[in-house]
Amino acid sequence: MTEHDVVAREQWLEHRLRHLEREKELTRLRDEISRERRELPWVRVEEDYVFDTLDGARRLSELFGDRSQLLVYHFMFDPSWEEGCKSCSFWADNFDRIVVHLAHRDVSLVAVSRAPMDQLQAYAKRMGWSFDWVSSGTNAFNHDYRVSFTPEEMERGEVDYNYRKMSFPSNEAPGISVFYKDDAGDVFHTYSCYSRGLDMLNGAYHLLDLVPKGRDEDELPYTMAWLRHRDRYED
Repeated sequence: MTEHDVVAREQWLEHRLRHLEREKELTRLRDEISRERRELPWVRVEEDYVFDTLDGARRLSELFGDRSQLLVYHFMFDPSWEEGCKSCSFWADNFDRIVVHLAHRDVSLVAVSRAPMDQLQAYAKRMGWSFDWVSSGTNAFNHDYRVSFTPEEMERGEVDYNYRKMSFPSNEAPGISVFYKDDAGDVFHTYSCYSRGLDMLNGAYHLLDLVPKGRDEDELPYTMAWLRHRDRYED
């Protein structure tokens, strides 16, 4: 960083304006892709998934509340784990304060994991979260939306994740899925994304992209090797 170019303000402004044009290109492209995403065809959800919630058993259609759109964050938390995934926790730290804003745009947000409700609630209390979090441990939801993998899949060393066959280091994976409920109560799957597609959900990463060192992960053993649970950093 000490070898970085340092120039006069006028010269800096020339470089900044050229970069601004690139940023505008990205903004316009993002708007176009977002429009195309909204125009994708839908799939009717035929399975009557039932989840464990704080209010008892609830169907997928009931997770919408009184709204027509539902965001489901697939949070990695296997029933055998003592705590939730640190990466998913990094993402979930973005959720609590935006839920009220989403609600005013006809959107509900809920996290879904296979761990039982007592584990989810204990961990949510530890992390200070209040967003809705439900358990899919008694249904096939996680497997159907390709974020949990069977022992047989793990044994083969090849799973179906992010729309391709690949090896994966865990039997749980992150993702987000979007659903719509019409006036008749029918539910439709409109979109899912995984892997780097989830970057859009993480405000911290967007802020890091603004600073001189960026995410500063290139020299690490693996992406996010620096990351800890929020209450596990040493300072």
